[in-house]
Amino acid sequence: MTALLLLPLLLPLVAPALARRTARRLAPAPALWVLTLAALALAGGSLTALGALVLTGLLKVPAFASLGELVHPLRTPWDAVAVPSAAAAAGLLAVGGWTLTRSAVRQARGLRAAHTEAARRPAAGDLCIVDSPRPDAYALPGRPGRVVITTAMIRSLDAAEREVLFAHERAHNTYRHHYFLAAAELAAHCHPALRPVRDAIRYAAERMADEAAAATVGDRRLTARAIARAALASSAHRSGRPAVVPAATAGPVPRRVAALLTGPPPRRHRVTPWIALLLAACATASVGATATGMADLHHEVEVAQGEIAR
Repeated sequence: MTALLLLPLLLPLVAPALARRTARRLAPAPALWVLTLAALALAGGSLTALGALVLTGLLKVPAFASLGELVHPLRTPWDAVAVPSAAAAAGLLAVGGWTLTRSAVRQARGLRAAHTEAARRPAAGDLCIVDSPRPDAYALPGRPGRVVITTAMIRSLDAAEREVLFAHERAHNTYRHHYFLAAAELAAHCHPALRPVRDAIRYAAERMADEAAAATVGDRRLTARAIARAALASSAHRSGRPAVVPAATAGPVPRRVAALLTGPPPRRHRVTPWIALLLAACATASVGATATGMADLHHEVEVAQGEIAR
């Protein structure tokens, strides 16, 4: 197997620092797309590389080599450690698959419980008020999307601040941010280094909803105050909402408030921040290395099968 397939396992290690800077320097909407696509590309590359390691190790075992119709030994740059590497890769894939399955089950249960709770309450348009002593508000995806807010959160905010919160959560449903959060959750279970990238994606989604709310109410200071007060009210209570459900109180709220008070992001960037280009280059390099490495591995397998000459 070509050494190029090690690159997709190493490139995610540099992604967290690049992702944090991309989320801060790029406007929220493009940052959300760049971060999500990069996370998916890096996750796909690492999974493919691990799978190739497992396949290579299996083809070193005579029983599996005969199943693969190999008439010559499969040649790799590290024959001595091919089988241990395959065992380690299989273990990593198993752990990732287990944690992803547990997370998916937990998210599905949380979404089902939230939809059941919302269905029992009378709705005013897309707004659903839940009687609860815990201050909370979130955007519940579905058809139709709902904005769920508890009575405790309503009591924590004044009328103008509540309008900001409603606009924020409606923006999450309008722009389908739950899909981005689900992709981030998936990527985080494919490679441990992508977990901080998941946090950057969540931050970009919240910043995008913050800007949409500020544009709707026409007051950035009011928006910043509403977000800060909602986060302060909910800080003493642990939310039971699923991770794929966006909420105004999620993420680094002080940084979001500071961004709102600084001023709106430029509508167009004359020059794309170099840090975002570097992150995109890492994702592209991972995809390219994966494709080239898999092609080389396929060639070596064909040589071992005697179908082509070396």
